[in-house]
Amino acid sequence: MRPVRTAFAGALLGTLVLAGCGQTGANVAPSESPTQTAAAASTGDFPVTVEAGNGQVTLAKKPERIISLSATHTETLFAIGAGPQVVAVDDQSNYPPEAPKSDLSGFKPNVEAIVAKKPDLVILSNDQDKIVAELAKVNVPVLLEPAATKLDEAYEEIAEIGAATGNKAKADEVVSGMKSALDKLAADAPKDKKLTYYHELDQTPYAATSGTFIGQVYAMFGLTNIADKAPDAAGGYPKLSAEFVAQSDPGLIFLADVKCCQQSKETLAKRPGWKNLSAVKNDQVIQLDDDLASRWGPRVVDLAQAIGAAVAKAGGAG
Repeated sequence: MRPVRTAFAGALLGTLVLAGCGQTGANVAPSESPTQTAAAASTGDFPVTVEAGNGQVTLAKKPERIISLSATHTETLFAIGAGPQVVAVDDQSNYPPEAPKSDLSGFKPNVEAIVAKKPDLVILSNDQDKIVAELAKVNVPVLLEPAATKLDEAYEEIAEIGAATGNKAKADEVVSGMKSALDKLAADAPKDKKLTYYHELDQTPYAATSGTFIGQVYAMFGLTNIADKAPDAAGGYPKLSAEFVAQSDPGLIFLADVKCCQQSKETLAKRPGWKNLSAVKNDQVIQLDDDLASRWGPRVVDLAQAIGAAVAKAGGAG
């Protein structure tokens, strides 16, 4: 069984952000042999077996009534061409616009509400309230794909969702395109280890270290993360003090609490000791799209583009 990964910013602090400001043992068909599984996945034929966070999940036929309880996986499903198979998505899935949004919750899933939509596959990133086991009791196949902690895991999940939905070829194409785009963005960016940054998850303020998924995206651009030296940074998401940020004086500040919490350069300047931060004085406060900054699907390329543009504007100078 593949180990369930620790959730990164979106999953870890999703409930906190929503509240403060404004995200198995499934009963499945008998398993096929590894050889049969590989062949089926490559052709889109069924049955197929996928190694997910809840172990091996085998689908006897191509699912036609998919429910997504993860905003990230909703984006993936539509990116790989599985959109027509999706009958409902959770209340946090706001992209793409055509996704069939419902009142289903990925944070507090309701088995009866899910089953009422007659899904033949449920995809989620959090096993809240042991929903995987509950759905197994009513014979609903579940694919648990936890929040990625590194890019390779994000690629792996896209491939797994592609195989499980009969869209393996398109999923592989999406992954290949992501890798190429990210490699180019990283290669084109000026590298200067003196250029420091602070990524804000919310105005508490929580930050993310280089060991997290989001931190690894920043690392592609040769930036130094001030949160890496913060007290209690080992968990990946330390709660910083205003004094720590002020003393660190980051050259770039990236805000991932814009839509949820209306944060901006102006609001930062009102915080004690922050109006004289280099990033504030030099107009190097970047307002990210909250959604892009908290999801690990295909649009991570859009997030990287925003980071790359900020680095280019800064000119690589600390």
